[in-house]
Amino acid sequence: MAISKEQKQELVKQYGEWIDQSQALVLTKYIGLTVSQMEQLRRDIREAGGEFHIVKNTLAKRAFEKAGLEIETEHFLEDTAIGFAFDDAPGLAKAIVDFAEESDFIELKAGYLGDKRVSPQEIVALAKVPPLPVLRAQLLSTLMAPATKLSQILAEPGRQVAGVLKAYSDVTADAVPEAA
Repeated sequence: MAISKEQKQELVKQYGEWIDQSQALVLTKYIGLTVSQMEQLRRDIREAGGEFHIVKNTLAKRAFEKAGLEIETEHFLEDTAIGFAFDDAPGLAKAIVDFAEESDFIELKAGYLGDKRVSPQEIVALAKVPPLPVLRAQLLSTLMAPATKLSQILAEPGRQVAGVLKAYSDVTADAVPEAA
């Protein structure tokens, strides 16, 4: 079914908005996905803070050119779907890479991290980076470690004095005869 020039312009505009809002993009080739498989993949990507859309190659190529992204024509051949990472780039990469490893229906073409093009191997490496909440927890733990250690060091002399007083009170309690 042919689409009008206005509809094409709207699609290019929509693709451009998605590109502008994304921290990362993952271009994929999809072959023979069932509706339920596509919905499962989209659900996984939504949980990672992104979206996954099938795109028209020529219109997507125009949107990429307008966004100033370096493109290669072979990335816009065959059936193309793009994952857009609005919140968590590693989460998007992980969802797509995990799905691609479990099935033969998705193949990584290329990706973009910001405005830098990355290879499929780099997307796989990005998928191994922990999700954003885990990275935040690790960073917070690292930042808190010196403060925790300092509080332990400052509390130690008080613990030692308390230990000496307890030992002294135990010894004096044993030395005093009980009243009969």
